[in-house]
Amino acid sequence: MLKAEHFYWLVGAFLLATAWHNLRRGRNAMAAFWTLLVAPFAFGQAILDAHKAGQALPAQLMGVGVIALGVLAARVRLRAAPDSPDEQLRRKASASQLGNRLFFPALVIPVMTLLLFVGARWVPGMQGLLDAKALTLSALALASLVALSAALWVTRAGAGLAAQQGGRLLDALGWAVVLPMMLATLGGVFAATGIGELIAALVGKVIPVQSRSACLLAFAGGMVLFTVIMGNAFAAFPVMMAGIGLPLLIQRHGADPASLGAIGMLTGYCGTLLTPMAANFNIVPAILLELKDQYGVIRMQAATAVVLLVFNIGLMAWVCFR
Repeated sequence: MLKAEHFYWLVGAFLLATAWHNLRRGRNAMAAFWTLLVAPFAFGQAILDAHKAGQALPAQLMGVGVIALGVLAARVRLRAAPDSPDEQLRRKASASQLGNRLFFPALVIPVMTLLLFVGARWVPGMQGLLDAKALTLSALALASLVALSAALWVTRAGAGLAAQQGGRLLDALGWAVVLPMMLATLGGVFAATGIGELIAALVGKVIPVQSRSACLLAFAGGMVLFTVIMGNAFAAFPVMMAGIGLPLLIQRHGADPASLGAIGMLTGYCGTLLTPMAANFNIVPAILLELKDQYGVIRMQAATAVVLLVFNIGLMAWVCFR
């Protein structure tokens, strides 16, 4: 059976290769950044097992590594090495020759992920192929490997070139690659440390909790605000649901949990449209497209976010309390 841990090892090996490539070119800061990131992927399960066994040192070392990543990202400009003019011409000529066939490997990822997920759950013979505890992640990882094979077939390139260009893309994205993982972890930390209960106590002092509308506005606004801060609606959701959604809207005012959770999550994504902290949505595209305005994506999305927020609040008021 292919476990999620096996795919993490592959990611760690790729990061290590990228670090080695940077080190050979004298880009020591980039090499150090990617080397530090190898540890959670290559040794994450071992560190987690040691933590469960009561050994605090590995987890503390991981925390030191996270701080070191932040220092490197803050003090060193993480960027890809510029291509030579010949390399740029070669890549443009190859893209023109391949045309729309370049989209085929990208489309393989969602199609294969869906097929693998469905097959691993309901098709006899495929059950047990992927890690049932992380089925979606395992399906996505295996689909990405299939897409890599498809890309090599379409472009007639070698695996070495794929690793080199993948590392170049990592260098171009820099710290933005790490931010979503950090923010998702931050949401778990907030939930585990009782931030939701603290928010419930603060909300109870600020708004009239007997008013359903006031609680609903606080929930929607909190989802947007926390998503803007943490860059991830998944990180904001457990905090706001524990602080406002469950005790006030569901238990006190009788809101339907399923519809409140679904529309509340969508409301959080209004904040995703407004924040640079959602780097994978708002900063990475600007880097890849080489936009002059780093926040151009956010500026274009702001009006949509406001309209969608108003619509979601009205939808929750109509659906969740029927």
